[in-house]
Amino acid sequence: MATTNALLLLAQAAVYFTVMMSLLRARKVIGIGVFMCALGVMHFLETYLASVFYIQLPFGIVSPGSTILFSGKLLMILLLYIREDAMVARQPIYGLLIGNFLIVALVMVLRNHDTVAVTGGRLPDIAFVDEMGWLMIWGTILLFIDSIAIIVLYERVGSLFGKHLGLRILVCGAVVLTFDQAGFFLALHYVSGAPLHVFWGGWIAKMFATLLYSGFFVIYLRFFSSTSHWFTDRSFRDVFEVLTYRERYERLLEQTNHDHLTGTLHRRHYDQNAPEILATSLAERRALSMLVIDIDHFKQVNDRHGHQVGDEVLKKIAALLMENLRAGDHLYRFGGEEFVLLCERLPASGAISLADRLRGVIQDYSKTSMPTAVTVSIGVASAPQDGSSVEELFAAADSRLYDAKRAGRNRVNGPDPQT
Repeated sequence: MATTNALLLLAQAAVYFTVMMSLLRARKVIGIGVFMCALGVMHFLETYLASVFYIQLPFGIVSPGSTILFSGKLLMILLLYIREDAMVARQPIYGLLIGNFLIVALVMVLRNHDTVAVTGGRLPDIAFVDEMGWLMIWGTILLFIDSIAIIVLYERVGSLFGKHLGLRILVCGAVVLTFDQAGFFLALHYVSGAPLHVFWGGWIAKMFATLLYSGFFVIYLRFFSSTSHWFTDRSFRDVFEVLTYRERYERLLEQTNHDHLTGTLHRRHYDQNAPEILATSLAERRALSMLVIDIDHFKQVNDRHGHQVGDEVLKKIAALLMENLRAGDHLYRFGGEEFVLLCERLPASGAISLADRLRGVIQDYSKTSMPTAVTVSIGVASAPQDGSSVEELFAAADSRLYDAKRAGRNRVNGPDPQT
């Protein structure tokens, strides 16, 4: 009997792997959603089998749901990540988390119905429903942790195993499934009093399942694909941030640091970061310059053409400035029609040259491609000769800006490069 059960498990694993890999291979033809739906549809069955359905194998008692279905699902999530990327792999991870919690929530509501017997006097076993609910919750949490852990671990051990994909998968699967077996057994023991030999039998079975699925994958690579098509070289830290939606948070944070109209960094970002940029430059004895850029007669643009045209002028000038930034330049909308450009590793002479080039680009572009021709005046200051604080630099650049405006506008006024 034990031998027959082992052969049946082998057949189940082969069928599972073949069908799921076929769906993954055909994802560009039939869509990745088919693979993801097939991946998620069996979770309730996995939990049911793991709680009540056990078979005897030569080394102990195991659950096919935990051994074949859950181990296979975890491997498939890893293979989906390897074949695609973290942004694709996180979709079933979070979908399973939300979907399974939704099932539990709905079942907890359904159990309060007054039920009637329809066939053979059979009624639902509410105690079993409650037991399944707790196991579903715990199993879902474990699956969520396992899925992220196996992907991050896969990248983490990449330097040890290189392009030996089968070995990387085997090691990652063994480590994460050992954690999973311990975690699920604790819940199973608490809910249904499962004995300790269930843990050991399940653990051995999951190790064999990991070895079996890794072997299937190596065979697949040998006859249907190649290592080069699957090999990835991604930073495990970046992968973790994508899997946990950290990059969405950082993107949102980045968006909040930008002016909504012009796309430049806004004043709050200047107040928070400019002092640190200046302090670093001074500490490392690197040049740093500040350009204060003001649109000439901007009030007249608004008065004559309306604020909509004024907004278009602001956006186009900001776009021109950003197109001409160097690496290490930081452009802020300081307020109204005024911009501040902080330039790392740029001495006074270079800053004046850059300012004059920006002035000329804006003048020439506005004649043909803006709603109305505009010019800018620019004041330049450099550290440390004009000051050792952001306030001192800004005061110097702002003073030179107004000198440029008093001298006729459309001008650049900066420090003497020789001082």
